[in-house]
Amino acid sequence: MEKTHQAHHEHYDPEASKIGMWLFIFTELLLFGAMFIIYSVYRYLNPEAFHLAGEELNTLIGAINTVILLVSSMTIAMSTSAIRKGNIWLTQQLLAITLVLALVFLVNKYFEWGSKFSHGIFPGSEYMLANYSQGEILFFGLYFVMTGLHAVHILVGMGLIIWTMIEVRQKKIHQEKYDLLENSGLYWHLVDIIWIFLFPLFYLIH
Repeated sequence: MEKTHQAHHEHYDPEASKIGMWLFIFTELLLFGAMFIIYSVYRYLNPEAFHLAGEELNTLIGAINTVILLVSSMTIAMSTSAIRKGNIWLTQQLLAITLVLALVFLVNKYFEWGSKFSHGIFPGSEYMLANYSQGEILFFGLYFVMTGLHAVHILVGMGLIIWTMIEVRQKKIHQEKYDLLENSGLYWHLVDIIWIFLFPLFYLIH
């Protein structure tokens, strides 16, 4: 058993896992980059319609969610600093705060989406087809697809954070081995950066 453990430790390569995460992040940036280009093209072709549709979004909720994600990025970064200093308790608390903030973000998004659905504003609805121009329908289609995909990334990030918390509790993540925590932080920063672009494009640029 001791030899097996030693062999496993010898093959431990945190840099390789970090490179893998960076490659994954790069593919995600390509995906959202393509969507941002599509958004820009349609906005250029339908400036008035995008302006009218954008005014129907709740800027306050969008701003609150922006602050929530910025704070959550700070707490997960602080958790990495805490584990480097060997402070397991503080690491767990900061990860828990990050998880709660992510949940609050999704709850806000649920109510925002729910408000739109209750008024018949969603892709393919009879209300939209009867009362909105093609440009406005395109705006809301992009809004639901892009913010919905971002919400899926939030859920994946929450799963990573929960996994990391379990590993910290079991002491599989510690002062000398914390690559999973670092990778989870990198992924979470990606989620934050994507929202930093989504928020002004849909909520502010009218």
